Amino acid sequence: MAAYRWKSFNDDGDRPEKPRRYGVTEMKGPNYSLFSRGLLEDVFESMGHFVDGLKLCDGSHTVMPKNYIKEVTDMAHKHNVYVSSGDSADQMLRRGPSSLKEYIEECKQLGFDSIELDVASLGLPEETLLRYVRLIKSSGLRAKPQFSVKFNKSDIAFAGDRAFGAYVIPAPQTSEMVEDVDLLVRRAERCLEAGADMIMINADDLCRQAGLLRSDIVAKIVGRLGLEKTMFEASNPKISEWFVKRYGPKVNLIVDHSQVMDLECLRGRNLGQNHSSVLGRSYFLL
Repeated sequence: MAAYRWKSFNDDGDRPEKPRRYGVTEMKGPNYSLFSRGLLEDVFESMGHFVDGLKLCDGSHTVMPKNYIKEVTDMAHKHNVYVSSGDSADQMLRRGPSSLKEYIEECKQLGFDSIELDVASLGLPEETLLRYVRLIKSSGLRAKPQFSVKFNKSDIAFAGDRAFGAYVIPAPQTSEMVEDVDLLVRRAERCLEAGADMIMINADDLCRQAGLLRSDIVAKIVGRLGLEKTMFEASNPKISEWFVKRYGPKVNLIVDHSQVMDLECLRGRNLGQNHSSVLGRSYFLL
């Protein structure tokens, strides 16, 4: 591997070399926006050892030329990076149950390694979801069901300063209600039993108020499923920082490509928000 003056991978460090089972960093790809092959190549050349997977978000690859997608997947594989289809399977399944087999075959031809199933968007019966997981696995691809936890924001405790006895206007009720987390975990456990490789949790809403309400739900999910089989999608850098501080460098995270280096700094040195005093200019390749 390339030599970094501030970073090395070994079994005694934050996590081992690729391919990794834990401490995985999955990088988000294009989301209906320009994401050129040159930019991908730059990311992989400079930070490829820190990137385990590439996720093409929101079905963006369904509107791209197939030859372009194949070039992207080949480039990722050259740097030992797996490629996930994102949550586009729900768009295919609206055409009918039989379309999933065609979708899986197309993903294999294009070089995808993993297929994501957005449980909330699909709204599938549990047995149907498990059948889809088994079908993906029998085709030789990885299955990654994604779960979301919805909550009522008006239930979050007031965190601001106020005078003693002052009246606080109640927050209006919303339609976002807390799901039964035990039910979510049970479904996730059944997906793992059916062969799912990783359970994804959308952490954006879940952890925006982590210090107030959501950290207990995260703790229950991690406690039941384990860090190795759970991956959290964190669009906000503060959320990914919270995860590393709370659960250490071995937590699996999905972040934007612009956050990969900062996340690696957090994993490698637990540096917190300001790691310039430790890295300085030394994080460049030798």
